[in-house]
Amino acid sequence: MESIYDEIEIEDFTFDPITQLFQHPCPCGDKFAISLDDLKDGEDIAVCPSCSLMVKVIFELEDLQEYIDEISG
Repeated sequence: MESIYDEIEIEDFTFDPITQLFQHPCPCGDKFAISLDDLKDGEDIAVCPSCSLMVKVIFELEDLQEYIDEISG
């Protein structure tokens, strides 16, 4: 079983419409990251590429529409 460091609301993540990544600061100094496509596919675990920490993203599928609209222009 994977160990979740924390649960974070999607609104607390920063969204980059170019890379389509949601990011949130990690205690190690890097950032947790998860893609919009992963969230649309039902994935909810953002991982930090520099350490073993993972966080659960708290969101509803309808929350993603504003981000989909943002990248659609």
